[in-house]
Amino acid sequence: MTTAAPIRVKPRRSSWTPSQIILTFLGAAVSAVFLAPFAWGLFTSLKSETEAVEVPPHWLPKDWTGQAWTALFETGNVTNWFVNSLVVSVCVTSVVLLVSALAAYGFARTEFRGKGVLMGVVMAGLMISPAVLGVPLFTTVQQMGMVDTYWGMILPQCAPAAMVYILFKFFQGIPRELEEAAFIDGAGRWRVFFTVVLPLSRPSLSAVGIFTFIASWNNFLWPYMVTNNPDLMTMPNGIATVMNSYGIQWAQLMAGGLMAGLPLVIVFVFFQRQIVAGVAHTGLAGQ
Repeated sequence: MTTAAPIRVKPRRSSWTPSQIILTFLGAAVSAVFLAPFAWGLFTSLKSETEAVEVPPHWLPKDWTGQAWTALFETGNVTNWFVNSLVVSVCVTSVVLLVSALAAYGFARTEFRGKGVLMGVVMAGLMISPAVLGVPLFTTVQQMGMVDTYWGMILPQCAPAAMVYILFKFFQGIPRELEEAAFIDGAGRWRVFFTVVLPLSRPSLSAVGIFTFIASWNNFLWPYMVTNNPDLMTMPNGIATVMNSYGIQWAQLMAGGLMAGLPLVIVFVFFQRQIVAGVAHTGLAGQ
């Protein structure tokens, strides 16, 4: 005699609790606040220049047009600005990852005379605004003959104290037993660094690389100071030139701003897990 198969009852979804409803509305409100500037910029870029400066302003265009986008590509060297920003940001990120990793590992794992003093100098860099160093840095770059060059824009951005500190905190958390085992097997300090420490440091290295790329891409002041060559302008500097004899072209400015911000949005969307994991592994999340 065959027995009937048991009937599976799908569990009923529990209703939302008041706390979940409140948190959902709160999250939606915060998201709306952050998305509002992007929406305003997008709608303004789809207006005519005359409509973009109307008072009082309005959100949606009366006449939808892509005139601002077309004019931006016709009057501005957007492709050249984008390539310059990409070259500078990628080079700065690569150098910062190498220099910061070596410096942080040296502070975390080696003992040498003057270590405390040097670490204090690095930490002092966290309290100094980059704008304060603008004039002495420019003087140094000018004396080295690197004004209006890629190197003049890249090298002064390649020693951020914050990135050294992030990797320093992470390297301190790596068990020394892993390195000692490699030393016993005959590996030297450099081999241990590249084959043991760096592979374990991927979350923090990813976070440092992403933070550095974003900061370099958004940097306006230093490229503005160190170059007067229109062919070397980065995206922030190029967009700032979207003006004519009548003043700022707001629709074109919004279109350029959206173009400049698009790579950063893409980086965050695809690497948000690495950003969160990197911050969580450095011990900075609770500080």
